[in-house]
Amino acid sequence: MKKELKSGYTTGTHATALLVGTLYEYYNNTIVKSLKITLPKEKLAIINIKRKDKLFFSSIKTDNDDLDVTKGCEITLKLLHKIPQNLKKQTPSLLEINKTKIYIYAGDGIGVVSKKGLKIEPDYPAINPTPLNMMIENSLDIIGENDDIFHAVFSVVDGKNIAKQTANEKVGVLGGISILGTRGIVKPISAEAYLDSIEAEVSVANASGSKTIVFTLGNTAHDYANKSYDESIVVEIGNFIYDGASRLKNTGFEKMVFISSVAKMCKIAQECKNTHNRFGGIDFDEVKLWLENELNINPDSQEYLTLKAVLQTLSIENSKIFNATGYSKKDAEQKAAALFLKKIGL
Repeated sequence: MKKELKSGYTTGTHATALLVGTLYEYYNNTIVKSLKITLPKEKLAIINIKRKDKLFFSSIKTDNDDLDVTKGCEITLKLLHKIPQNLKKQTPSLLEINKTKIYIYAGDGIGVVSKKGLKIEPDYPAINPTPLNMMIENSLDIIGENDDIFHAVFSVVDGKNIAKQTANEKVGVLGGISILGTRGIVKPISAEAYLDSIEAEVSVANASGSKTIVFTLGNTAHDYANKSYDESIVVEIGNFIYDGASRLKNTGFEKMVFISSVAKMCKIAQECKNTHNRFGGIDFDEVKLWLENELNINPDSQEYLTLKAVLQTLSIENSKIFNATGYSKKDAEQKAAALFLKKIGL
């Protein structure tokens, strides 16, 4: 029987619940342990929170079957009337909720943006627009017509170490993780956090003014790329070929370079949107047609299981056709990438 995959909720959803919980305590003198949060597109989530002290709550990010390094982390919020001291240098985000103003700060374990190109401007806490909007929408009824000024400090336990498993430092988010989420829900195996990371890296590379972007597929390719190109334009996209390439639309890049194993490049040439094995393997019948059409080689009737086995039957010179590593609008010889990019409209 197929295992049912488990969804979860984003850091942004948990952060929203913490703000709502502290406001309940302040305005209603009510301590809530579980509350209903409205997500984008009017979906709902039930989030558990725990009171640690006066106007100080925490929440454990829900487990899920996504590729998510932040699941299980503890997010906290301390609501203050005075400006907090001894925080990392930053400009707080401002939430204006009816007549009340809430200044949002990055505490321990949450990063501050230092580079242009992200959804957040430099020097502001790495808390994305969607979570901030969720905080506003979910607090409207609680705050009502009250006229107050608050200072909300969000933190993540061990967030600085968790961030080392992300691309935050590379894209200029320093000091911890980001509070993310565009839908409020982490769908299983959607790899939403990974794709958010790719989008952030592409955005920062684009803001640098570079006309070239380098996509790598795998650690070995990534190490090679960092030795050959400026690290700021090198983005590890894993198996997410289509999703990674799609994020180049509306950017200023004129050249994209793929660096990968020849087997994955072969899948790209066969229009695979994701090169993970669960989405299928190489069509070796098509590979044989390439041999006939491109090299005038008549392959034998042998059934191949790997591309390496195919290459072992070729001369060194003939095998070079499989080694395309990039595509430029001015370089039509990079056939594998060109075919794929044309297919997805880039």
